[in-house]
Amino acid sequence: MRACLFDLDGVLTQTAKVHAAAWKAMFDDFLRADADRTGDAFVPFDPVADYDQYVDGRPRLDGTRTFLASRGITLPEGGPDDKPGDRTVNGLSTAKNELVLTLIREQGVQPYQGSVAYLNRLRAAGVPRAVVSSSANCRDVLKAAGIDGYFDTVIDGIVAKREGLPGKPAPDTYLAAAKALGVEPSAAAVFEDALAGVASGRAGGFGCVVGVNRTGQAEALRANGADLVVDDLSELIEGAAQ
Repeated sequence: MRACLFDLDGVLTQTAKVHAAAWKAMFDDFLRADADRTGDAFVPFDPVADYDQYVDGRPRLDGTRTFLASRGITLPEGGPDDKPGDRTVNGLSTAKNELVLTLIREQGVQPYQGSVAYLNRLRAAGVPRAVVSSSANCRDVLKAAGIDGYFDTVIDGIVAKREGLPGKPAPDTYLAAAKALGVEPSAAAVFEDALAGVASGRAGGFGCVVGVNRTGQAEALRANGADLVVDDLSELIEGAAQ
């Protein structure tokens, strides 16, 4: 492998739990109000099962649509100027983003130390590195975590929107990162903790897809296309040293 392409949340930074908490708070508020309106039972958002299956790794609007569809709910799209209280896909997505930004400001952002150690090893070896994230807040999170200087290119939600790239599980954002680094997909490794992200790496024909098992879903990562599953990137350093 001549280049390494990393997802952000859950692979490099300990922000996946923050995102899951923000999704849960937003969806539970919506689902509770919807249950009151329709008289149906309130079934809360599951921050593990629903998060992993429907929103993790996807662009924010796609995550909102996919989860709502799983509950048989269809909302108007609305527009980017919709407010958090608006009953639209954009309104719910805006509410989630405001919640996650508040949590990040309050709690800060911590990188995974095993990931930092692995990045240091790659940088010392001169291996090109990219971040591929659906988040529009990607660069701010990298800076807050103190790891923004480790990467040669960043393909985030802002770039994807500007370039018209569909989000994960489509492979387009990872393919754009490989192109930016000047390598063929077959010569690049993808590192992902999200099922949609692993599927993205597999669909793009990348040489190696590494699943990072942060939440006990090793088998699901393999089923979605991971060639190798580790609990932490430090295991790759240990494996290389043996």
